[in-house]
Amino acid sequence: MNTGKKELQSILQELEELKLPHMATKLEELYHQPAFVDTGRLELISAIVHEEYTAAIENRYTSRLKKAKLRGSDNCLDQCVDSKERKYQPQDIVRTLSSLNFITNGMNLCIFGASDSGKTYLARALGAEACREFRVGYYHCEDLAGELATIRKTDYKQYQKKLRSIINMDLVILDDFLLHPITEDDEVKALYDVLEKRNELSRSCIICSQREPKAWPSMLMEDEVSSNSLLKRVTKHYNVMIEHKVVD
Repeated sequence: MNTGKKELQSILQELEELKLPHMATKLEELYHQPAFVDTGRLELISAIVHEEYTAAIENRYTSRLKKAKLRGSDNCLDQCVDSKERKYQPQDIVRTLSSLNFITNGMNLCIFGASDSGKTYLARALGAEACREFRVGYYHCEDLAGELATIRKTDYKQYQKKLRSIINMDLVILDDFLLHPITEDDEVKALYDVLEKRNELSRSCIICSQREPKAWPSMLMEDEVSSNSLLKRVTKHYNVMIEHKVVD
């Protein structure tokens, strides 16, 4: 009686050589189940392909988290709700943003609030969720501006290459936006280039800032032109205010 063991081993070997280990594991698991002989062909194919597909999607998600510098983040959108500690305005804004339609539609999001209000938590939670579908980059504003300015001074071709890699991401998160004054002209230009070119391509940004936009000129060498340009580009869509409550 042919039990199919020889054929099974051949298939398992081929799957391993094709680097499809999850399909191989699932097939072997199903083969040893009593109901295997009664399993329909399409049902069997679906089961083993789904196993490999799920693993591939999870690996892609993990890879995107790592590239976005969000790996290891335990930030969860379910925790971004009104509580004794904080309140999100406008009402139900987190639920609206959790659909991630703002990324699909190339819209920007500004998150304002005092230190420790939860701005970074919300931004990273949105970023981590976005990694399931999109390419994401998470940066501290000062670090990014400084890095780009340095490259811009020394190797403009490399600067353009770095700029393109940032521009082509589906979502860029700039944390601690203008937390401290930017005193280098090259840093201002680099920051402007990122936001201007992403705006031209309708690619989303999330901006986290302790400072309201009216304070931005003083952080950009009193450069009204640059600050107004940045203001128009990043604040024209969604704006979230997190009210941090002091709990006794």
